[in-house]
Parts: sequence; structure tokens; C-alpha cells
Amino acid sequence: MSSATDSYPAEGFDHIDGSLLYLADPAETPATTKLYEPTPDPSGWPGRSRRYTVPIRNGRPVLKELSLDKQGFVLVHNQTAVSNFYDEPEVRAVYYPEVERLVQQATGATKVLVFAHDVRSALKAREGEKEVREPVAAVHNDYTIKSGPQHVRELLAPDEAEERLKNRFAEINVWRPIRGPVQSTPLALCDSRSIAQKDLVPTDLKHEVYMVTFNSKHRWFYFPNMETNEVLLIKGFDSAEDGRARFTAHAAFEDPTAPSLAPARESIEARALVFYGPPEHFYR
Repeated sequence: MSSATDSYPAEGFDHIDGSLLYLADPAETPATTKLYEPTPDPSGWPGRSRRYTVPIRNGRPVLKELSLDKQGFVLVHNQTAVSNFYDEPEVRAVYYPEVERLVQQATGATKVLVFAHDVRSALKAREGEKEVREPVAAVHNDYTIKSGPQHVRELLAPDEAEERLKNRFAEINVWRPIRGPVQSTPLALCDSRSIAQKDLVPTDLKHEVYMVTFNSKHRWFYFPNMETNEVLLIKGFDSAEDGRARFTAHAAFEDPTAPSLAPARESIEARALVFYGPPEHFYR
């Protein structure tokens, strides 16, 4: 990670001014904290948070310039055979294999293992629908230097896990609208190159995640009006320490240009372990 010069200045660039919920920096002075009233995250994520208004750039005009190894995220087109994303058995039987094929094709990995998914809808979550969650408003990254390898050890047999950990591996979230176009609470993604290690604060939920403190060097993107055949691949962890993207902060936000009666966003994110290294027969 680095705070490299931003290649996409806000001036003259297609962007909106969006409000993002950052973890409050404990080092902030009293004079500074008065500017930002603590704001709870309705999804229940921890920490005292404050909102900052930042330019969020439209990623569509620069699609060809984005990559998993530079910015940490890409948008791809992908059809699905799933008829009901709220049907967990169908998602596991149909969608998991689809995602594994998609991620393997996008990354060139030798093995991809989808191990979990979350369905999000603020409306359905508030109505109490089982296994449906609200969008996460807090700026965060789903894995840390600690929890990245921890997932491998928990999900694979001990011998295979230790062998896999000797080679490069990554964890990628695959984010798709259930209904489109997404206008309410789209997803904002932070260019990994603009994130400094000091911005990442480990926070132990069920597994350790990074909450993120504000940094004016952060460069944010979003993809307006995403449809169900559009998918975001978001790199949450990469074991490689060679300068490529390792962590990609993201958060839901309210698009100030969205129609006042825009339907609540519905989305699904699948979580995948991505392994590189020896061919599969090495582990059999």
C-alpha cells in the first residue's frame, strides 16, 4: 500500500460528493471532533464513527484502467442462472460454482473456494427476514493480516492449509445487485494505492476486520446504476507483499443524485478464497 499520487483528480472528472462513515480517529483534537458528530452505523459495526464528505468518482469511464492488482477492484459482466437469491440452498448449489468459475477466470488462480455469502436489503432486514442483513455503512476491509491466514486454516484440512499458506493466496468478495439498477446505497470502493497502513485499525468481530480512519488521500470510486448482470470483484486480502493491492476499503453510501423514491438496494456478496501456486494434483 502507498499514498501514491492520484491518477484521477476530482477536477474535471465525473464524480459526486458523498458522505462516508469513517472510524473516528482517537488522535483527533477536541477542536476537530466538534466538526463531526458521532454517527452510529445501523448495521451494528463497532467503533465511534464520523461522516466525511468526499468526492466519489464514477468508475465507468475508466473501466479499462482498473485492476485487482492496482486498485483492488474491477467491474465485470456476468450472467447468473440463480432465480432466487433469497433461497440459500439454490445459492449454494448454483451460485457458488458460478462464482468460483468467474473468479478463477479473472485471476488465473489454481483453486477458488467460495465459503460464505451475505444477502443485503435494508427493507427486508428491518422487516425481520431471516439471514438478510443491512448494507454496511462503515468504511471497512473484511480481512486483516491476521484473519486472512486464519480463514484458510479454518476452512481447509490442516495439512492442505499449511501447504497452501506457503504460496500466494487472496480473498475476494464478489458483489452483485439482486435487482437493478442500484440507485439507493450503492457501494463506494477505495483505490488500494491511496490507503496507508496507519489508516487500518484491526477490530475483532467474529473474525478480525479493518475499520478505517479518514485520510484525505483516499480516492473513492463507485459504479452508478449497476444491473444484475454486473459484478464487482473486491480484493480484501492478498498475501503477496510485492506492491500489488492487498486491501480494498469499501462502504455503502447514500447517492445524493438518486431519485427520492429509489427502491432499497438488494445485493449479494459471495466470499472466496483464491489460491495460486502448484497445480491441484499437488494437493491430492
